[in-house]
Amino acid sequence: MGVPPQHEGPRPVRALRRSPALWLTAYGLTLLGGGIMAAVLPLLVLQRTGDVLAAGVLATVTTTASALTGLVSGLVVDRVDRVDRRLVTVVAGVLGAAVVAALPVVDALWGLGMTAFLVLGVLVAVVRVPAMTAQEVLLPALVRLDPRPGRLDRLVALRENLANVLLLAGPAVGGLLVAFAGPASTVLVVTAATSLLAALTAALLDPRAGRVEGVLRTAPGGAVRRAVRDLAESWVFLAGQRLVLGATLVSAVLVAVIAALQTTLMPAYFTALELPALAGLTLSALAAGGLAGSVLYAALVNRVRRRTWFVFGMLGFGVGFALVGSLASPWLVLGAAALVGFTNAPVGAVLGVLTIEATPDALRGRVLGAQNTLLLAAPALTAAPVAALASTSGLGAAGIALAAVAVGTALVALAAPAFRDLGEPGAADAAAPPVPAGAR
Repeated sequence: MGVPPQHEGPRPVRALRRSPALWLTAYGLTLLGGGIMAAVLPLLVLQRTGDVLAAGVLATVTTTASALTGLVSGLVVDRVDRVDRRLVTVVAGVLGAAVVAALPVVDALWGLGMTAFLVLGVLVAVVRVPAMTAQEVLLPALVRLDPRPGRLDRLVALRENLANVLLLAGPAVGGLLVAFAGPASTVLVVTAATSLLAALTAALLDPRAGRVEGVLRTAPGGAVRRAVRDLAESWVFLAGQRLVLGATLVSAVLVAVIAALQTTLMPAYFTALELPALAGLTLSALAAGGLAGSVLYAALVNRVRRRTWFVFGMLGFGVGFALVGSLASPWLVLGAAALVGFTNAPVGAVLGVLTIEATPDALRGRVLGAQNTLLLAAPALTAAPVAALASTSGLGAAGIALAAVAVGTALVALAAPAFRDLGEPGAADAAAPPVPAGAR
């Protein structure tokens, strides 16, 4: 790719620069900032507009912007010529910090109205998605620099641990900031700071981690034609690689049913029982279960076969949703939500490792971008239908329908040929699949 060699200092410095601890720090700071913003921004919108619908519109618009950006973010990550993926992460992080920091500035100069929220919210989404995509493809590159048996599996497990911890910590920190300072735009300066720190941390990573291996050659035609061809190539790969396609579809269903559980079924169920506080507790149980599951996976990743993890996770996910969907009692639902989180975490880690191993490095950014697009869009396929079913046929029918989707997905996944032989941890840590003939 033409990245010139760089002097990286003494051996301890070189070891530090390819340490996954740096990557995990940057990744964690990005997630922390996103969690804080997710808690603060809706409250800020409600305070300034007084309209509940406004918060929903902002969430819909930003989610749509994220999904559309996911379509092209992988192209940016894979098609860099004079820079590398590490630099994409750094630049996107700095831009994201600047956009978030602009919110209190705009508020002080002109005041924040719905138009300002929408414009800045879309800009944040557009910048954050390429940053996260570039960050995620840096992890297997760091493993490639220092391959050891089972290292990729362990690092993905650590990533899942961190994500589950920050799923709880990010909104909690945002809530504490609002409790002390109120829903003020200046609170978002903390999010801007985390984005900037994440970018600076990523800048310390070994430059070799940012290089694309097996870079695609420039094809004839204009820039738009090449971009369309390159994007189409990633979707063709995704559709034609059974394991990657299966992992993507299963992940999309898991995300969709959990999103419907969080945003529709649980709030309505506990509100009907006049126990609204338990809705938040259920979400905490889901996150805490995920944390426990990812800790267990990290501890036993080299001792348990991937297929065993997959079976354990899918069976637990199906059973957990069957219990949740029954809506038999509040405490049963609470425990079942913890079970869903506990068993979903190992499945997510296994599917993440399998996708990394099966995807050539030169396609990884675009394939990940395509996956992220589907995962971001997936909740839209369940939220409205579940809400409509709940309003017309009752919560019981909505719970049964959601359980049926989860159980059906678990059974199909367990029987699918693509998931029968999942290899062993560390089997392909240092290996990269060959780049398809059309990608050279």
